[in-house]
Amino acid sequence: MGKRYFGTDGIRGLTNSGAMTAQTALAVGQAAGRHFLRGSHQHRVVIGKDTRLSGYMLENALVAGFTSVGMDVVLTGPLPTPAIALLTRELRADVGVMISASHNPYEDNGIKLFGPDGFKLSDADEAAIEAGIESEAALAPADKIGRARRIDDAAGRYIHAVKSSLPDLVRLDGLKIVVDCANGAAYNVAPSAIWELGAEVIAVGVAPNGRNINDKCGSTSLNLVKETVVASGADIGIALDGDADRLIVVDETGATVDGDQIMALIGSRWASEGRLRGGGVVATVMSNLGLERFLKGQGIDLLRTAVGDRHVLEAMRARGCNVGGEQSGHMILLDHATTGDGTVAALQVLAALVQSGRKASDLLHLFDPVPQLLRNVRFAGGKPLEDERVKARIAAAEKAFGGRGRLVIRPSGTEPVIRVMAEGDDAAEVEDAVAGICAAVAEAAA
Repeated sequence: MGKRYFGTDGIRGLTNSGAMTAQTALAVGQAAGRHFLRGSHQHRVVIGKDTRLSGYMLENALVAGFTSVGMDVVLTGPLPTPAIALLTRELRADVGVMISASHNPYEDNGIKLFGPDGFKLSDADEAAIEAGIESEAALAPADKIGRARRIDDAAGRYIHAVKSSLPDLVRLDGLKIVVDCANGAAYNVAPSAIWELGAEVIAVGVAPNGRNINDKCGSTSLNLVKETVVASGADIGIALDGDADRLIVVDETGATVDGDQIMALIGSRWASEGRLRGGGVVATVMSNLGLERFLKGQGIDLLRTAVGDRHVLEAMRARGCNVGGEQSGHMILLDHATTGDGTVAALQVLAALVQSGRKASDLLHLFDPVPQLLRNVRFAGGKPLEDERVKARIAAAEKAFGGRGRLVIRPSGTEPVIRVMAEGDDAAEVEDAVAGICAAVAEAAA
C-alpha cells in the first residue's frame, strides 16, 4: 500500500492545502512523538526550519503536537537541513524535524524527519507515523506535558562542524567567493563559515522576507550568482538551495558546474588520497553517462539508484561508500554528514581549488557530458505514464536509439509533473525522443 503523506523526501505540498496544514503538522508531531517515546528518559525533539512565511505556523503546530504527547522541544530557528540532522545527534534527541520544501517556491512547505542517529527515517518508521496520524492521539497527563525552548548557539555549533570537515591547515585566503544562499536557511551560516576560513565572501540571496526563498536565486536559478561572479571578478561561485542540502558551482567565467562534475572531482580526489570507501561513487539514473565513463577511467565504479537522495544514501550505507549525490546538486559525504550538505561539499571544492592552484574553469570540468535533455510535463491528475499512447511513444524512442542512448521517464516525488530525460551520443536523436514523449504525455494528461 502506498503512503498517503510521505513522499520521496518527507511530507510536502502547497501550504494550507491538502496535507500541508497546521492540523496535519499537529497530528505529525503527535504521531512522531508517540513513535519515538522509547525508554524512561525525558524525550526530546529538535525542530528547525527554512525562511518561508508558513514556517511560523507549522513550527507552532509541531511544537503543540510534540509537547502534547510529553516530548520536550528544542527550537533552532532557520538553519540548513543538515544542521538539524547534526543537532539531533549532538543533543541526544529522539527525533529531528526540518520544516522546509527545499528548492520549491515559498508557497510550498514540507516536514522532514530524522531519527536519533541523524539519518532520514526508514519506510517502516514512516508507515508507523502515518498510522499514528490517522489514529486518535494518546495525550500525556497534565504533569507530563513537554516544554519548549530555543537555543541561541545552534548556528555556531553548525558552523564549527562545517569548518571541521577540512583539515586545520587548509585556509581559503586569497579566494574571492560568491555565496548565493537562495534567501533560505543558510543565509547566515554559509557565508560565515566560508569567511571564517579566510575567504573574501560576496554574499547574495541573504535577505529572506518569507516570500523570496528560491526566487530568482539559489541553485535552481543561477543568473544571479553567475552575473555576480563575472561582475566582481570572483574566483568561484557557490549556489545553495532553500534548505542548503544542494550545491551547484559556477566557475570564474560564469559556467555551470553541476552535481555530476562535483562528484567527479570529490570522488577522484578522495580516491587518489586513499579516502574513497566502498570502491565507488553512488549516483542516480539521472547522472550523465560522461560521469560514468570518467570514473571508470579512474578505476572507480558508479553505482546508480532511483532518483532521490534517500535512495542514494541507502545504497551508500549498504555498500560502505562515503561519496554520493545527484546531478541536481545533492552531495552526501558520509565522513562529515548524515544527509546532503551543500556547504560541506562546497568546502571540499574550495579546498581542491586552493591545493591545486588552478582556476575553477580548469579544475572543475573533468569530463564532457553526453548530450542529455530533461523536460517536465505538468499534469492535473491521473496516471499519464499508464496511457497506451505514452507507452507506445516510449517504446518507439527506445527502438530509435538502438542502444545508442537511454531514457528515464518518471513522475516527480514532490510535485505533479512527469520528468522526461534522454541522453545519447547524438543530440538530435535525444531531442526527438524527448519532444515526442513529452507531446504524448501532454496529450494523455489533457
